[in-house]
Amino acid sequence: MLPAAGPSPGQTCGAVLVAAVLLQSVCVAVTFLYFTNELKQLRDTYSKSGIACLTGEEIGNFIQNSDLIESEDRAADPCWQVKWHLGKLIKKMISRSYEENISAVNAERALTLSRTDEQQQRGPLNRIAAHLTGNSNRKNSLSPRIDPSARRGSGQKINNWESSRKGHSFLYNVELRNGELVIPQTGFYYIYSQTYFRFRENENEDSDLLAQIRNPKQLVQYVYKLTNYPEPILLMKSARTSCWSKKAEYGLYSIYQGGVFQLKREDRVFVSVSNGDIVDMDKEASFFGAFMI
Repeated sequence: MLPAAGPSPGQTCGAVLVAAVLLQSVCVAVTFLYFTNELKQLRDTYSKSGIACLTGEEIGNFIQNSDLIESEDRAADPCWQVKWHLGKLIKKMISRSYEENISAVNAERALTLSRTDEQQQRGPLNRIAAHLTGNSNRKNSLSPRIDPSARRGSGQKINNWESSRKGHSFLYNVELRNGELVIPQTGFYYIYSQTYFRFRENENEDSDLLAQIRNPKQLVQYVYKLTNYPEPILLMKSARTSCWSKKAEYGLYSIYQGGVFQLKREDRVFVSVSNGDIVDMDKEASFFGAFMI
């Protein structure tokens, strides 16, 4: 009887090859699983540490002490670098915001101080106003028709305004000289004036005078200012023509005008009228004033 034959060399090589392939596959699978797990752990760790770089209570202390904890070991730490740059940026933004706020506060303070100084310099001249009313003493109210002064303008200047605090008249930080308001401070002023013309027939008056008055008249009111210029400068003029009937017992006319003008210190303002014979200086009807705006 023939002995049992062993595996052939071909079978042995095939079995060894299969075993090698299986072993290699197991090694690859184990290696893959191992590295996959390690990569996952590294990723989780890096993710947590990256978020931790910007969270946690220590970030506030780090920003405050970033200049004190710098070292070579920490400089090599990516998380430390993120915190360091973030701290520098936050400090820079806070410093810039503080400087801007300080600059704004200083500018506002300087503006307030300048306004206070200006008000202190102006002192009581901060309010400038005057209101003059007519004076019933007509003989002294108007200047002569022939004025020896070359600086008189047209018409007859009203000299005798009531400036004392009688009725509605007053002077506040303004001086009155010979019927002229003296401007104490350069600025813009509203100037106004009203003149009351009143004619009433008197039986005792001369017929020639009555005829002269009854003739059509140009009733004019002038407002002048006096400066260093040789002649008065006309600021305003208002006029109307009167023509009273012979049957009329009396005639009444009022002329009012006002405007804003720039005046300089020591300028003087006054009022002149035509036909001074029929001007009625009633204190409620004839007045003159100015105030600074």
